[in-house]
Amino acid sequence: MKPDETATTLDDLEKSIRRCRICVDTPDQGRALSHEPRPVLQVSATARICIASQAPGIRAHESGVPFSDPSGVRLRQWMAIDEMTFYDRQRIAILPMGFCFPGQDAQGSDLPPRRECARAWRLSLLSRLPELRLLLLVGGYAQRWHLQRMDVARELSELNVNDTVAHWREIHEAQSPWRAIVLPHPSWRNSGWIKRNAWFEAELLPMLRQQVNSLL
Repeated sequence: MKPDETATTLDDLEKSIRRCRICVDTPDQGRALSHEPRPVLQVSATARICIASQAPGIRAHESGVPFSDPSGVRLRQWMAIDEMTFYDRQRIAILPMGFCFPGQDAQGSDLPPRRECARAWRLSLLSRLPELRLLLLVGGYAQRWHLQRMDVARELSELNVNDTVAHWREIHEAQSPWRAIVLPHPSWRNSGWIKRNAWFEAELLPMLRQQVNSLL
């Protein structure tokens, strides 16, 4: 059975995703996922905001809850919302590019999101979110995939994360099915970058909070 052949509703699609074993049974990156899959996502047809992130970390993999780690704390601070609001699936969808924890490399860093996920599921998921108005694109993988499918200058979808976020105004103003706000990963490892780029907290975050508040 191909991933989307029997999924006619969002509920059906979510159930199929939660049973997904593509990266174990038919991987396309030359290696299978080294552990049992546990897709982590949050979705509802009524969601108006979608956090398009990278892939669950080990804590989210263990808990089954997206952003159940210090990065989630910081992301909620950026959005100026509490935990209850963040996990209200009726209002906020959380759809990582790879739904399962991808494992770690020899240095202990998380591997990139599995490519099978976006190919199999992403367009079908987004097409079943009729109320979606705002995409928060967190990190380079999410930014490249979505910007390539939005009405933005092609070169903006090919920049690194630092340069993409620096063009946040131009991206936010693009006429596309949704508005998008590009963000660096909320890892505390990025604290130095935030300090060096004072405009992020002075200009981007106030606009992010205003947009989020208006849609909740």
